[in-house]
Order: sequence, then C-alpha cells, then structure tokens
Amino acid sequence: MIAHLKGRLHSTGVDSAVIDVGGVGYELEVPMSTFYNLPATGEKISLHTHLIVREDGHLLFGFGTEAERAAFRQLIKITGIGPRMALSVLSGMSVADLAQAVTLQEPGRIIK
Repeated sequence: MIAHLKGRLHSTGVDSAVIDVGGVGYELEVPMSTFYNLPATGEKISLHTHLIVREDGHLLFGFGTEAERAAFRQLIKITGIGPRMALSVLSGMSVADLAQAVTLQEPGRIIK
C-alpha cells in the first residue's frame, strides 16, 4: 500500500495531480478540496494516498488531510458508492459538513 507521497508537484489536470518523487511521476486523482490547495508547479508537496488495484489498472487517490482520506475510505465501503463518486462527495462538501449531514441524517445534503 502507498500511504503517502512526498515530492514536487509536476503538473495538474482538472481533478488530478502528478507528483515527482525521485524522478518517478505518480498521477493521483484528488477531490476539489485538495486540488484548490495544491502548491504551484515545482513546489514541494505531500499527500495522503489510497491505492485501489483492479484488473484494468491501479488507481491512486490523493488527499490533503488524513481526515479526507478517512472519509473517502468510509464512503467507498458503502454499497453503490465507488471511488469517483466518493471524490465527488468530498469535492462538494468538507469532511466536517459530511459528518454533520450523516449525524443529522440529511441524505439530501450529500446527494446535492
């Protein structure tokens, strides 16, 4: 398992980042909350990660905080929620807002 990556930000996409770690570029899909907090290209960066291995490839996801990664891991345990949907949820609301919506049993906030 890849727990975190520390290196330099090589490039970004719409919802992804490439981190250069010792000459190897790791592409990570990230929620918008992490994307908006990425440093400038070439700057140092450290992200918590979650790796999913499938028949058709390896998917690496990056998170700015441990809380985001923990929320992602809880979301993908729910039947019908895959990693991309979990990223969408985390892109639309903070971890604190997600926890509050779950506590108050407000599925409409999560669906929105």
